[in-house]
Amino acid sequence: MRNFIQLNFSALINRGVLFLILMIGPLSIVCAQSPEEQEILDTFSHKKTVVYKSINGVELDMIIFYPEPAKVKKENPWMLHVHGGGWAGGSKYKVLRKSFLGTLRNLLDNGVVCATIEYRKARGTTTAYDAVVDAKDAARFLLENADEYKLDKNKYGIWGGSAGGHLSLVTALSKESDFKGDPKLSKYTLDFKCVASYFPFTSCINPDIRPNSIFEDKKLFVRLLGAPLEDKAELAKLLSPTELLEKKSPPILLLHGDKDTTLPIINSTYMMEVAKEKNADVELLTIKNAGHSFSGANISPSIQELNDYATKFILSHLK
Repeated sequence: MRNFIQLNFSALINRGVLFLILMIGPLSIVCAQSPEEQEILDTFSHKKTVVYKSINGVELDMIIFYPEPAKVKKENPWMLHVHGGGWAGGSKYKVLRKSFLGTLRNLLDNGVVCATIEYRKARGTTTAYDAVVDAKDAARFLLENADEYKLDKNKYGIWGGSAGGHLSLVTALSKESDFKGDPKLSKYTLDFKCVASYFPFTSCINPDIRPNSIFEDKKLFVRLLGAPLEDKAELAKLLSPTELLEKKSPPILLLHGDKDTTLPIINSTYMMEVAKEKNADVELLTIKNAGHSFSGANISPSIQELNDYATKFILSHLK
């Protein structure tokens, strides 16, 4: 087994945690980074932490959330979550934020296993390219160990928000040959059945989407690409979802607030234009009065409604 149990002994004493041996194997005690995250995390009874990759002495892991045991089958559809955080921050616990939490619960209630991953951050010599390699390797790892973790080898998708929305799109749309990772996992070719991308960045190439965004002065490209945009034209194209989109690409749902000033909604409307040109299956759910991460009062549809919409989209392609 490749799961690692993280023990918080004070929590065990205070909470009286009972270990259950279920059909999915021993469950982990997973410790979040903040009391608020831990409180939400504790509401999920069936989860485990798994190291999927070690690189340069650093272990990259994921939390796998399981439905209630009665809903767990021999092979279960699954979704891979890639967190946001400006490519240089964030953590796997962002799946517990309001933008995603309702969808996470809905998917589990409908028998879909969900995994949320850590990946190498864009710092120093590491770039967003490495993050995509890690996300692909996480999916490849789950395919390699599908029997152990009771996962369907054909029915799986990917989702994420902000930087994670961008990374999810690139992970699903890019060629395996362009993002080679762990040689031990190289025999697995990914075939995501759907992508749900929340308030994403969609193009390094199109300058029209940069005004009034975090990319306006182009300095952020140094983090994303490891060098100024002008010096990394080929990599910029590889990390541009709109450039990767094809007619045969998996169905994509974009969710974006119309008041987003971090990554404005033009990122998604531009991707819709490209999808129309390429006859690709992409749809956009516009969240009115919503800023980045769906912040704001009186947003429409509501958080619950947009989470339900995303759930319906994912289930239509996985169930």
